[in-house]
Amino acid sequence: MNIPDKTQSTFSKIKNWFATKAGRILFSIFIPVITLMILWQGFIFLRDSNAPQLIITIVAILWGVGGIAALFFVFNWLTEQLPRNLGQKLQPFVFIGPAIAIIGWYLVVPVFRTLILSFKNALGMDWIGEGLAIFENYRFVFTDRIMLEAFRNNLLWMVIGTSFSVAFGLVIAVLADRSKFEKIYKAIIFMPMAISFVGAGVIWKFVYTYRGEGIGIQEIGLLNAVVLAFGGQSQPWLSLPPWNNFLLIIIMIWLQTGYAMVVFSSAIKGIPEELLEAARIDGANELQVFFKITIPYIKGTLMTVTTTIVIFSLKLFDIVRVMTGGNNNTNVIANEFYLQRFTYGNTGRASAIAIILLVAVIPVVVSNVRQFNKGRRAF
Repeated sequence: MNIPDKTQSTFSKIKNWFATKAGRILFSIFIPVITLMILWQGFIFLRDSNAPQLIITIVAILWGVGGIAALFFVFNWLTEQLPRNLGQKLQPFVFIGPAIAIIGWYLVVPVFRTLILSFKNALGMDWIGEGLAIFENYRFVFTDRIMLEAFRNNLLWMVIGTSFSVAFGLVIAVLADRSKFEKIYKAIIFMPMAISFVGAGVIWKFVYTYRGEGIGIQEIGLLNAVVLAFGGQSQPWLSLPPWNNFLLIIIMIWLQTGYAMVVFSSAIKGIPEELLEAARIDGANELQVFFKITIPYIKGTLMTVTTTIVIFSLKLFDIVRVMTGGNNNTNVIANEFYLQRFTYGNTGRASAIAIILLVAVIPVVVSNVRQFNKGRRAF
């Protein structure tokens, strides 16, 4: 097929223009825009389509995996079209850019939206007041009796739960490290970590079950069965403040001890054997070796595990929600947020609680990151 000379001349001009830097940059911007538009249309299809579930599932897999691959190859190709110096500076962002964008959209943006909503009324439509009255939701958070109770309970979880989880994890890691049945012991202790928090709550609810007094009523709760076996009287354990809080904290310790044990065990195995032997030859007993060699050597790991469990205790929700629903003085901050938002429908108060919880967690996260960076620089 013969192409007219005029058409060939037009194609040649377009080709030559794309060969210039300006043409390559413009084309490199045009291609990602088209790619993002295609991905956006895929999202609209998944959100609004009434197609069969199987087709939606297949499209979701292809759209998710293929979309990430397409973004990478397109943006990588874009950087290769740019001038060499500029391309080398931009190339690292090709790898971290999508992750930052996702984090920004699903984490940073909601934080700012929640902050704005915390100054609005229950419906989240209008500002709650003018002047200092705009802080009404925060005044509620720090003065309401139930909120103060939630703060107190979270402090209990943070101090007692974290302390015992870390202590038990460390002791078990040290003792199991010297046993020939180490793998079996660790597997048993770590097993609760495989259970969801909701599942753990259901399991322990059976442990604390109380069926009441009456003719023909038989207690099925494990704890009450043990109490009755020793001649005691069954009790409604989850309705007895403040002891019910401590009984709930036991569940957290049961779950988190395995995590602490595994991390501590890994750190302990990294202690040079020559260092331990030298201390024993110099006359140190096992207690002295533990406190003067083991603890200082794994100090970084100890801080990391502690801060991680503290974060968990601050945002704890599942166990309290499943076990007591926050009743009988067992309420915690996250559960009160849930109640304010989804039970009472007060968007403003719920948002204020969420912001306070975020602010409480930030120092612990910063400390954890600093500790991690310090350990990385040590290597």
